[in-house]
Amino acid sequence: MRIPRRAARVALLDPAGSVFMFRYDNEEVGVHWAMPGGGLDAGETPLEAARREVREETGWTDIAPDGTLLCQWEHDFTRAGVPVRQHEHIFLAAAPRRDPVGDLAGPHAADGILRWRWWSPEDMSGDHEPLWPPQLPRLLADVQRHGAPARPVDLGHVRNDARGSG
Repeated sequence: MRIPRRAARVALLDPAGSVFMFRYDNEEVGVHWAMPGGGLDAGETPLEAARREVREETGWTDIAPDGTLLCQWEHDFTRAGVPVRQHEHIFLAAAPRRDPVGDLAGPHAADGILRWRWWSPEDMSGDHEPLWPPQLPRLLADVQRHGAPARPVDLGHVRNDARGSG
């Protein structure tokens, strides 16, 4: 049985359309890349959690999503030894292309973050390690072509293949 967990992430996009992502290695699904974000604290809305997670994981205090929701999705994985079914809200936010700031080594190690990078649209269309959600390249390409969606895309439950790409 999986424990329900609510989370929020932020697609931080630079002016050229690159997205900022972290590389993780999870015991159940292996290496994958995901945007800054994490679980909601008690009483927190998804937008509040998204704003907090950007500050905590990047050190950037001047970036905050405005509430534009790109998509929602659910996926299963094991977090700290506990099987969860995570429902995520993914928000959009503009960000200058820069490095994280501050001493983040401890928090990153605690969260299983191995490294970070900016992914260009070209990088995302090539062969690479799994991205969460797997539909992210298509979603961001649509944002570049048409702007933010009028209504968030509901990806539903996305199955994670063992040690792989969702």
